[in-house]
Amino acid sequence: MRPDDWERVKELRLDALRDPVAHLAFLETYENAAAKPDSFWQDRAVTSGEGSTTARQVIAETADGSWAGSVTVLVEEAGTTDWAGFPVERRQGHVVGVFVRPEHRGNGVIEALFKAGVAWAWEQQAERVRLFVHEDNARAQAAYRKIGFAPSGLVVSFSKDEAEKELEFVLERSV
Repeated sequence: MRPDDWERVKELRLDALRDPVAHLAFLETYENAAAKPDSFWQDRAVTSGEGSTTARQVIAETADGSWAGSVTVLVEEAGTTDWAGFPVERRQGHVVGVFVRPEHRGNGVIEALFKAGVAWAWEQQAERVRLFVHEDNARAQAAYRKIGFAPSGLVVSFSKDEAEKELEFVLERSV
């Protein structure tokens, strides 16, 4: 992804937030994202695009050039605190913003996105890659297991509703 892709970054994110399971998969709402200025999206395209060593948004592009989906991998440094307030014990990748357009689901797009995202995390010397998935998002959990992620046992409260939970899934780096 390049800085001049910011309008496509915005479009894909807004489409993701209109998905029927967006309330389980994303912390952000469509209304909040749609209200953000263009400068926000321009910055996002710069900070998670080519050349960044702290975040990478991986895009699946179709033969006609349209975007089928994306994942973003953030680098979390050992010795810091994560978004939920837990200490980060080792350098790791954190997958967020997973979305594949409905018409491209079930044909290998998610696997290709994760393969590229995880490879980038390994290039950044991550010791493992993790993600959080809502306890009721069975489809996503099945996809992550198929890719090789497994539940770590860490369960955190879902930030939108403390009664709901998110499960940490991890993929350890092979030695």
